[in-house]
Amino acid sequence: MDRKGAEILWDTLVHAGVEVVFGYPGGAILPAYDALLDFPIRHVLCRHEQGAAHMADGYARASGRVGVAIATSGPGATNLVTGIATAMLDSSPVVFITGQVPGWMLGRDAFQEVDMTGITMPITKHNYLVTSADEIGPVLEEAIYVATSGRPGPVLVDITKDALQKMARFVPGSRPVRLPGYRPDLRALPEEFDQAIALIDGAKRPVVLAGQGVLQSRATGELRAFLEKAQVPAALTLLGLGCVPASHPLNLGMMGMHGEAWVNKAIQEADLIVALGMRFDDRVTGHLQAYARAARKIHVEIDPSEVNKNVVVDVGIVGDVRETLNRFQGQVAPGHRDAWLARIAELKGDSAVRDIQTLPDNGRLLAAHVINDLWNATGGNALVVTDVGQHQMWVAQYYHQETPYRFVTSGGLGTMGFGIPAAIGAKMARPEEEVWVVVGDGGFQMTSAELTTCVQEGLKINVALINNGYLGMVRQWQEFFYNKRYAATPLRNPDFVKLAEAHGLASWRVDKRADVRAAVERARLEEGSVVIDFRVEQEDSVYPMVPSGAGLDEMIRRPSPIVETSQSDW
Repeated sequence: MDRKGAEILWDTLVHAGVEVVFGYPGGAILPAYDALLDFPIRHVLCRHEQGAAHMADGYARASGRVGVAIATSGPGATNLVTGIATAMLDSSPVVFITGQVPGWMLGRDAFQEVDMTGITMPITKHNYLVTSADEIGPVLEEAIYVATSGRPGPVLVDITKDALQKMARFVPGSRPVRLPGYRPDLRALPEEFDQAIALIDGAKRPVVLAGQGVLQSRATGELRAFLEKAQVPAALTLLGLGCVPASHPLNLGMMGMHGEAWVNKAIQEADLIVALGMRFDDRVTGHLQAYARAARKIHVEIDPSEVNKNVVVDVGIVGDVRETLNRFQGQVAPGHRDAWLARIAELKGDSAVRDIQTLPDNGRLLAAHVINDLWNATGGNALVVTDVGQHQMWVAQYYHQETPYRFVTSGGLGTMGFGIPAAIGAKMARPEEEVWVVVGDGGFQMTSAELTTCVQEGLKINVALINNGYLGMVRQWQEFFYNKRYAATPLRNPDFVKLAEAHGLASWRVDKRADVRAAVERARLEEGSVVIDFRVEQEDSVYPMVPSGAGLDEMIRRPSPIVETSQSDW
């Protein structure tokens, strides 16, 4: 039976298992919204299209399924761009559907016409311009397949208004997706495995670098089995946190710019690096010419373009991390590396242990206090979403991830404003989870309008607002490298408690360490969403820190003994 293109759109999504979409209506996409009422898909109305993009991204990361965001043409579509780039840099499977002016008006500078395929080509895995109704179903099936296969990523489908209105015939799932130019071969060559196994068995000081690819391939069990058999310690990227329990003796902790000092030193002393599902970005490596110079390197990566892109490796295995680890587990010899583990313990002993007791507790409230008490109060079992900035690094350091898939953050793009909408998406994906979103006062204000979305959708999300009156991470750089010339970083903030209450949320303020735990427990008992305004020390900094252009082990360390560096103005 012939149906409108708009009906085919929703029918295709339903058949693909899509249950919720995030969006904002407008003229060019209105035929799709009219048809939506006849299909069993929940639509979450955001307050800004960027919010919809981050919601769909958070949904995808928390669920492991495709996220879907929808917007109209022109400004509606361009408001998605930051969220599209965020999903691209973090390999998140999101399909973005945008309305477009009618096909006959393309190229005429019509009202709200913009070339979305041209704009998003560099920040999507693939994109489409659909101008006829009979293309809508096949293109959407292709888009979902491309977004979720191989290395995941965002796909944009731009559909003209007349294509949504015209009639066509399509049965979802009636034919398999065939893309002759897109056939990822994920099978590594046998000789590559032989070379890798020989390097692993012969290494005396090996370190595994585990990234988000371990989580995306659902390989956490396989990784742990490999580490334990080979007795190899693992360092984790920011997006890889949770792939090995934080308390596991072979988990060194987070590496990189704000990683643990002993982790970075261990990497620099290693004789073998086994990189799994990570891309050697600059925040992990520091200065490339000084990076792990004594180490041979194995890189297991599903995207062949990442192998030898930043760091030249001895063995590059293009394939799925889970399958590769299974083969490693079956072939690698049992390891006996007590001397290497003892050396790492020595390095850790020389460093400031990541323990809350090393921080001052003189009546002032530090962000690390908040994160530590939140971790204790929730037993480490909450699904934690962060925005971007100092608080993001403190969460990585002090909220210890014992289980996978409970940490959602923007890594590659570092998108301020990500936190609240991504938490909404994560909560929609996993409604049974306790969800906390940790945000800074800068990023909070970028998307705080989505607090009303929480109320509208009846969602229970707890917001820990780390309020220091600064754009904290930028201020830290100004302190370290620009002689404390604080240009455009001090913030004149609104009354966040009143703002949250205006949106319909419970809210209160905390400025003493002794009150943190009670505030967290109170939030957990509230029926609806909550915002807690934690007024923390204003000029605290994240330690350690690898300066831009420095070697991985050339870190700025927390001053010792700890001294008070500022007088809070609260």
